[in-house]
Amino acid sequence: MLPDPAKIEEAAARLNAGGLVAFPTETVYGLGADAANPAAVARIFAAKGRPASHPLIVHFSSLEAARAFAAVLPEAARRLAEAFWPGPLTLVLPKSARVPDAVTGGQATVALRAPAHPVARALLAAFGRGIAAPSANRYGRISPTRAADVREELGDAALVLDGGDCEVGLESTIVACLDGRVTLLRPGSVSRSQVADVVGHVEEPGADAPRAPGRDRSHYAPGTPLFIADAESLRQEIDAALASGVRVAVLARSATPVEAAGVVWRGMPADPVSYGRGLYAALRGLDAAGADRILVESVPPGEAWAAVADRLMRASARGDAADGVVDAT
Repeated sequence: MLPDPAKIEEAAARLNAGGLVAFPTETVYGLGADAANPAAVARIFAAKGRPASHPLIVHFSSLEAARAFAAVLPEAARRLAEAFWPGPLTLVLPKSARVPDAVTGGQATVALRAPAHPVARALLAAFGRGIAAPSANRYGRISPTRAADVREELGDAALVLDGGDCEVGLESTIVACLDGRVTLLRPGSVSRSQVADVVGHVEEPGADAPRAPGRDRSHYAPGTPLFIADAESLRQEIDAALASGVRVAVLARSATPVEAAGVVWRGMPADPVSYGRGLYAALRGLDAAGADRILVESVPPGEAWAAVADRLMRASARGDAADGVVDAT
């Protein structure tokens, strides 16, 4: 969907006045504010119910525009930006003195991205500065991939730019380039192998890794408790739930649909790209189905499914806690 010039002008004026604008990226919809205005950034946290210690991603139109927010630009970061920007890759770099602490959660690093969606790029061009924007949903909930999702989550807290359904549907890959190391903090549609092809060795995050968006144990979660089962045990889980009077909503990729009272079934594509694109919309639909629990067929192992598996694992943590598996503290 192409940008509406009048809406873009209205949204840029809203940002300049310290207000909030929800806008589409190729990954998910973001809830944006002027990244240089701490009071405006605080409105993001208030609207989402997000802890102030959680850093935000700052969106820019290009690497050149983003450099003012980075104290240094490591060679690895430059190469990654040249390879994947604009696109679904976020870089975590040492922050410059001009970055407000409200954006970084008090850390010495800042997360930067140049989105590819034409509406996001038109808004960045009209505004002319960095836009801090986490996903446009209540904290910990399912990320929005449609304008209607944003309105459902946030009401009239922000002006919403409708850019249609998001093409990728899962949040960006996050990579830290710090102290001579390249670390994958969150998987996304830019894979570890693609990052390694550009910069060589890519590390796993250790105890000293910076905090990054979307890494909470429970995140991307529906209100209905969600559980993951492999294809072989999925039918058993459904039968056991029905026998105990539990209504189930099922998200399945390969299993044969179960047609029974008390079961809502949603089939998913077999390929990871299409699955990822439709995952959050499917979870929202099942969350609204009136079931007592959501059962999700596990996805295959391997890099192609890493981002989907990560989101499902975090979405299921709240369900596991309700079932006594996870310490909810």
